[in-house]
Amino acid sequence: MSDLKFLALFGSLRRASHNTGLLRSLPALAPSGVTIQLYDGLGSLPLFNEDLETLPAPPAVAELRGLVAAADGVLIATPEYNSSISGSLMNGLDWLSRPVGASVLLGKPVAVLGASPSQFGTARAQLVLRQVLHRIQAQVLDHPEVTVFRSHGRFDSEGTFLGDEVTERLLGELLTGLMRMSCTDVSVPAV
Repeated sequence: MSDLKFLALFGSLRRASHNTGLLRSLPALAPSGVTIQLYDGLGSLPLFNEDLETLPAPPAVAELRGLVAAADGVLIATPEYNSSISGSLMNGLDWLSRPVGASVLLGKPVAVLGASPSQFGTARAQLVLRQVLHRIQAQVLDHPEVTVFRSHGRFDSEGTFLGDEVTERLLGELLTGLMRMSCTDVSVPAV
C-alpha cells in the first residue's frame, strides 16, 4: 500500500479551538504511512457567491479545492454552533461542492469528528454535517462517531488536547477507518 495523505479541516476560526487541537493531535495517532495536513484557511475564503464560481476561482478557493483534490481523504472537525455547524465550515463546503458536477468532494472519503464543552459533544452538528456531506455525495465514514463532550476539561487554555485513553482509541479507529475507505475503490454514483 502506498502512503496516504489526509487533509484536515477545522470549522472553528478561534485560535485555541478545541477542534483545531483535536486535529493537531492526530499525526501522533495516525497509522504508519498516513500523513495529515492541517488546513487553516477557511477564514480567508470569500463568502460563496455564484457570480464568483466561474473560472478562475478566487485564489483561496482554488488552493483549497486543489488540496482536497490531491488528498486521499478528508477529516473535518466541527464545533457545534446553535445545534449546527459553523458558518465558515458551511461556506467552505459550499465552495468545495461547486460547480455542480465538478465537486472535489464527490466520492471523496471523509471522516467527521468534533469537540464541544456541552454534555452532548458535537452530536447535533455532526448530524447536520453528515447530511450536507451525503448531499454533496462524499463517502462519509459511519463509525466510530467521535463526539468529544465536555471538551473544556480535555484541552488546555491553548487548545492542546490533553489526551485520554477512550478518545485516543476512538481517534485511532477513525483514522484506520478512513485509511481503509481511502484504499478501497469506491464507485461514484452518476449525478
